[in-house]
Amino acid sequence: MAELDLVTLIVRHRVKAGQVAAYEQWLRRTMRIASSYPGHLGVNVMRDLDRFVCVLRFVGTRELQCWLDSSERKHLIEEVAPLLADGDQTEIEAGREFWFTPSPSIQPARWKQACITFLVILPLSLLVPLLWQPLFALVPWLGGYVPSNVLITLSIVLLVVYLFMPRVTALFAAWLNPD
Repeated sequence: MAELDLVTLIVRHRVKAGQVAAYEQWLRRTMRIASSYPGHLGVNVMRDLDRFVCVLRFVGTRELQCWLDSSERKHLIEEVAPLLADGDQTEIEAGREFWFTPSPSIQPARWKQACITFLVILPLSLLVPLLWQPLFALVPWLGGYVPSNVLITLSIVLLVVYLFMPRVTALFAAWLNPD
């Protein structure tokens, strides 16, 4: 089986004053349409007042290119253009996960990245095993060393990547960004 060529599309938009509600409605529709494209792995949105950073992940360059070249996306960009202060700014990163890069040229200090990661993972590593315990009691073979660790680790990784890390990095964006 061929290894996946994961690719990330980072889209930055600064919304004009008074247009955030209209933009958010457009964004929800756009996310729904993008998710229907083959190879789409998910999207995270980070917001800081009038600035939005959307991170779309695809299984490969070809799948991302299909989305980028689609008439649907071109129509959506034309539709949103009047709401944007700086236009549609995109960046493609092959194989990179996007957590700690709120702007293209600013990289937070590694110790700050470590603190945020610790802040997210510690409570999950304490809570997730407790949440799985009832199932492990009902299905004893799942409670074995390897199956239980696989389920617990998978749960933590998915929660970190798709739920908590995007929200926490957005929450701490001002602290993460160097002055």
